[in-house]
Amino acid sequence: MNVAIVFDSKTGTTKGAAEAMAELVQAAGHQCTVTPVQDADPASVSAADAICVGSWCKGLFFFFQHATEATMDFIDSLDTLEGKPAAVFCTYKTAVGGMLPKMAARLRNRGANVTGSFKSRGPAVAEGFGDWIKSLG
Repeated sequence: MNVAIVFDSKTGTTKGAAEAMAELVQAAGHQCTVTPVQDADPASVSAADAICVGSWCKGLFFFFQHATEATMDFIDSLDTLEGKPAAVFCTYKTAVGGMLPKMAARLRNRGANVTGSFKSRGPAVAEGFGDWIKSLG
């Protein structure tokens, strides 16, 4: 299975989480690409067997948490995903608010079957991500 992980990272934390997630994907025997949203090709990502999109959490401590504009614009640029398994993730310091459900809704609007939603306070693999990878087969 080919898994595409796309992320937006301001300080390197989200990049570190995405790279750690990719190691887990590869350890499970799958192929994986890890690309910043600014460099990702929407057609290539759309062609993957499974997609995971992540962002750092923007907001004011406990208020107005949201994904970056670049992340949401990238999701909107994807081709129709036709039921492909997808997941969303974020890195955060204080709170994530409703950002993950909003990211998931955007992926569902592209036709994805969003079956994973993960958050991490640092550059580590979020709890539950390994189970999501196992669910892919």
